[in-house]
Amino acid sequence: MKILVTGAAGFIGFHLVQMLLAEGYTVVGLDNIDDYYDIDLKYARLAVCGIDRAELQENKLIPSAAHTNYSFQKTDIADVEAMDTLFRNERFDTVLHMAAQVGVRYSLENPQAYVHSNLVGFINVLECCRHHGVRHLIYASSSSIYGMNNRVPFHEDDRVDHPVSLYAATKRSNELAAHTYSHLYGLKTTGLRFFTVYGPWGRPDMAMFLFVDAILNGKPIKVFNNGNLSRDFTYIDDIAHSIRCIVESAEYPDRPTYSIYNVGNSEPVRLMNFIRAIEKHTGKEAILELLPMQAGDVEKTWANVDKLRADFGYRPHTPVDIGVKKFIDWYVHFYLHPPVIP
Repeated sequence: MKILVTGAAGFIGFHLVQMLLAEGYTVVGLDNIDDYYDIDLKYARLAVCGIDRAELQENKLIPSAAHTNYSFQKTDIADVEAMDTLFRNERFDTVLHMAAQVGVRYSLENPQAYVHSNLVGFINVLECCRHHGVRHLIYASSSSIYGMNNRVPFHEDDRVDHPVSLYAATKRSNELAAHTYSHLYGLKTTGLRFFTVYGPWGRPDMAMFLFVDAILNGKPIKVFNNGNLSRDFTYIDDIAHSIRCIVESAEYPDRPTYSIYNVGNSEPVRLMNFIRAIEKHTGKEAILELLPMQAGDVEKTWANVDKLRADFGYRPHTPVDIGVKKFIDWYVHFYLHPPVIP
């Protein structure tokens, strides 16, 4: 099976590429390597997979120096011609679409970036899948689409027509567009509503990274809603495991053409308890800057994962305390004792 992973230089995409390569799949990675956050971190992820930044050229497929079953192309998913050429030449069986403009708060500052990537780019991916024989599109949605839903835990059948950020609205629009393509063209699509993913190689704009970085450097951390928040923190390996099960399901034709799943730990953690776990494993006390609720934020996320468990046997295996320690170990190794990366 040949699989395309978009957003392959991103946090989740990088881990998916590693998992798929270990499983023996033929993988093509795609990313535009934008500067929303530190591009050196993105290039470092690519380097782990054998992709040398010096070799990269726009819209040119580059083979990995470390894996014979991996190649990578620097391309914007909104580039219609480049994407059509790639799909036509490579003939993918499955597409794991993880590329997107991420971040709730940034969508208040730069809405056009979300329109470009999450709307125009997503439709482009759907069109390429439709016209080039892709059997299964698995794409990243988000728990943010539940908005101000007060019924917890969040269930896939809950109403999701009241998003509170543009980011959430674009993710919901992706689900609706995927439904349309499944209905009109028989394209098999699976949307995954991820809940607060964290772990090694995580994004610098997310709470896990921001908190650890601040605590280790003796800086205050911003704690919104005065700490009265809880999140369904989900470790990256559990995310990757769920996707592997879904990829493997391609061999079973009885699966529905269109489906949506929550992917979470299903155990919400209070933000202050999350901070205490970081303090425990860093050996340092956090300096708290208590702030009011931010626009676009929600007080609680909590995933009901019964549907994913019933269909694929999904069970998260990483408690938050263990996941926090693994992230801190990576952070210390990468940032305080950095490896030599070509």
